[in-house]
Amino acid sequence: MFSKTCEYAIRAMIFVAQKSAEGEKTGIKEIAKGIDSPEYFIAKILQDLSRRGLLQSAKGPNGGFYLDSVGKSCSLADVVRAVDGDSLFTGCGLGLKQCSEQLPCPIHFQFKKIRTELSDMLSNAQVGDFAQALDNSLAFLRR
Repeated sequence: MFSKTCEYAIRAMIFVAQKSAEGEKTGIKEIAKGIDSPEYFIAKILQDLSRRGLLQSAKGPNGGFYLDSVGKSCSLADVVRAVDGDSLFTGCGLGLKQCSEQLPCPIHFQFKKIRTELSDMLSNAQVGDFAQALDNSLAFLRR
């Protein structure tokens, strides 16, 4: 459903949200280990999320990545759009370029319903809301 890049971005945002809730900034090595991601790959993803304003970073000995109140309140849909674009929310379920209400693919109307529900779920899920589930061991980010 999501690209591998998007999966890592979502996991990283949630991990950083947990650390930020504890008042900490976290580095690339800790994030990569915490979400079971290659360091070089997550570094590029975090840099892009930071450039887009979804994630903040500070340089120096006490530096690292963190989320401010805006970052904690961003939705998973915001992260998906920043990384994968809008195709998950608007694209054809079969990947056809010409699929539309007037020229539907065989699964157009069924997929439209699922796409709408997915969009609603991701739009209503704020990154900061998942930190508590991690703290209470009700969810995890590593396999």
